[in-house]
Amino acid sequence: MSFFDFLMDRYPQLIQLTVEHLQIMFISILVACLIGIPLGIILVANRKLKQMIMAIVNACQAVPSLAFLGFLIPLTGIGIKTTIILVVIYSVLPIVKNTCVGILNIDRDIIETAEGIGLTKMQILTKVQLPIALPVIMAGVRVATVWAVGTVTLAAYAGGKGLGFMIYSGISMMNINMILAGAIPACILAMVADWLIGLLEKWVTPEGIATDKER
Repeated sequence: MSFFDFLMDRYPQLIQLTVEHLQIMFISILVACLIGIPLGIILVANRKLKQMIMAIVNACQAVPSLAFLGFLIPLTGIGIKTTIILVVIYSVLPIVKNTCVGILNIDRDIIETAEGIGLTKMQILTKVQLPIALPVIMAGVRVATVWAVGTVTLAAYAGGKGLGFMIYSGISMMNINMILAGAIPACILAMVADWLIGLLEKWVTPEGIATDKER
């Protein structure tokens, strides 16, 4: 059977697996953002805590994903929940790092000016620091999203679905059509996700910052 014939025969399953892949990826990135951005803000204010937390996050990143999955399964069981936890762990690092970098690299004169006109620390954070740092933060989210597309393929090992189910089924059956049917859509998803987050990054970038970049 040719690859095209295989696609025509399995396209309903492929559509279902792609939707499941997207669902797991979206939930994971949303959770990673809800954890990573506030954590990055907290770490900016506490340098000692920053060193400790970043060391832990970096250590988690150094562990191979399959090994981490093997560690998680006895704790969280088989299913999508385990995959989401794994993807969140691997996606948090670039979001936390970029949040810290984006805020710390803001010109001190801008902060002093905001303080001089009487803004509170919370107002400076929400009205000055976060808007200026947002493009850098979104760049971290962009990296995390691309990583997540690949990491979600491990859902098959945790009893989940997604395109990894097709890839690893193909590997176990030595079926090149099944491997390609899972791998090619996963690659396309990664490129499309990167493009869409790039558009979102431009959309959320304040006009003044965007103008400075163009110069």
